Amino acid sequence: MSQQTIKQQARRTAREMAEKRRREREERERRVIDLAERVMVAIGERDAAVAETEKRAGQALRELTEREGLSLGEAVEWCGETITVREATRLRRLAGEPQAGDDGEQDSDRDGAQGGDDAALAAAGSGGAGAGSSAG
Repeated sequence: MSQQTIKQQARRTAREMAEKRRREREERERRVIDLAERVMVAIGERDAAVAETEKRAGQALRELTEREGLSLGEAVEWCGETITVREATRLRRLAGEPQAGDDGEQDSDRDGAQGGDDAALAAAGSGGAGAGSSAG
C-alpha cells in the first residue's frame, strides 16, 4: 500500500468517525429535548391542576365566610386547621380573581399591597379556638 493510499484511508476513516459522532450527538440532543419537553408539559399540567383545586378551595372558603357568616379563623378551624389563616386568605383571593392572562403582574402588585393584611389575619387566626369567635 502506498503512503498516499494510507493517508487517504486514514482521512476517510477519520471523517466517517467524526460523522458518526456528530449523528450520535444530534440523536442525543433530540432525546434530551424530548425529555425536557415532557418534564415541562408534566409540570405545566401539575400547575394547572393545583391552580384549579386551589380555586375550588378558595370558592368554598368564600362561601363559608360570606354565605355562612364564619370568620376566616372559624372557617380554618372547621377545616381541621389543615390550612393557616394566611393560606385561607390567599385561596379566597384566588377564587375571586378573573382568569385573565396578565394576572402575574396584578398578583405581585396585590400581594405587595396586602402583605400586612395577611400577617394581621395570620396573627389573629393563630390564637386557637377563640381567635375567630371573639368578635361576634
